[in-house]
Amino acid sequence: MFRADTLEAWLAHLEQLHPAAIELGLARVAQVRDALGLAPGFPILTVGGTNGKGSVCAMLSAMLRAAGFKVGTYTSPHLLRYNERVRIDLEPADDARIVAALAAVEAARADTSLTYFEFGTLAAMHQFIAAGVDVAVLEVGLGGRLDAVNVFEPDVAAVVSIDLDHQSFLGNTREAIAFEKAGIYRPGKPALCADPDPPQTLLDVAAQQGADLQLIGRDFSWRKEAEGNQWSCRTRSGTRHALPLPALRGPYQLDNAALAIAMLDTLRERLPVSLGQIKRGLLEVEWPARCQVLPGRPQTVLDVAHNPHAARALRQALDGMGFAANTHAVFGAMADKDVAGVVAQLADRVDHWHLAAPQTARAAPAEALQGHIGALAPRAGITCHGSIAAAYRAACEAAGEADRILVFGSFYTVAEVMAARTGEHGTR
Repeated sequence: MFRADTLEAWLAHLEQLHPAAIELGLARVAQVRDALGLAPGFPILTVGGTNGKGSVCAMLSAMLRAAGFKVGTYTSPHLLRYNERVRIDLEPADDARIVAALAAVEAARADTSLTYFEFGTLAAMHQFIAAGVDVAVLEVGLGGRLDAVNVFEPDVAAVVSIDLDHQSFLGNTREAIAFEKAGIYRPGKPALCADPDPPQTLLDVAAQQGADLQLIGRDFSWRKEAEGNQWSCRTRSGTRHALPLPALRGPYQLDNAALAIAMLDTLRERLPVSLGQIKRGLLEVEWPARCQVLPGRPQTVLDVAHNPHAARALRQALDGMGFAANTHAVFGAMADKDVAGVVAQLADRVDHWHLAAPQTARAAPAEALQGHIGALAPRAGITCHGSIAAAYRAACEAAGEADRILVFGSFYTVAEVMAARTGEHGTR
């Protein structure tokens, strides 16, 4: 049995433990869950979807914490430190807590092989139970039906959005992907969806499960109020007025906020959250690298957008940020992503592209990115660099005070820029 005292050693162990980085299926995870005796007695809110999952989890956690509940939050991936994935009362778990949980999973699994994500999911729940949280907010890793998070029974489950991503695992159509994501719904339990045009497969799964399906626009919705910085949210229990805009930027965040409020509304008897506490959560929520604007000039925007759906949302957010004389993009992407689809959404919003491959074997070479951009934006300037950090330094040197620097394309890209700015080195 593996033993180690440091989180870095454990993460290195997990990376080589299973022959595949991703292996969908619940049998192995459920077996180890039962061996560990992981039977949470607190409510679980599970959030899936193509994009927006992390933002919804962050809002839920901020509102629940504002209401005085002890909240466990599990999200992925992380940016700089693995500890970001497991939060208790909004604070990343410390190394010692994570190492103890990983050791418990290792002892319980015997000869059962687990992926990095499966191991981490079980360890996160182990930490939440040990810490005595009042509620857990869980973000689905990939898909839903066969994702490790789905071994824990949700009291309410939501699908934020449905679009093309991870097609090699989930299917090549929105209908196939929706079927997988709707697998987190449960019989008789609230099942929400914030996609404005949910595929029929999602509706069918909810009906077959006998889930209590709630759709945006039908069962919950939002609208701007006369005051430009306020909005209202309608759920089945009524309408909440004079809500502040979420601290997270982007017009799409109102869909995410309405979904979070509607989810809390379904559990109001067990987890009461007042209007004031909802407002506080909206004002205080933090979720880095989601249309995050850094202080100073030139304006610098960090966003982990890595598929066409997220790139469209980023485009809309940029359009609402005001004038920039020139936009310099620091862009790096994974080779297995729809790079052309991502670039197409922002090609006419970028004046100069600074390209590099993030430090991972999955990354697309800068020259491959250059080919996509040259075809879609022939008039834009393009420079290839040896690293994301070098690309970012070049963008900073080239940008004037009235310009904008946009960093996007993958979690790795944004993380390497964040590390370059702070001098930190992450733990992947």
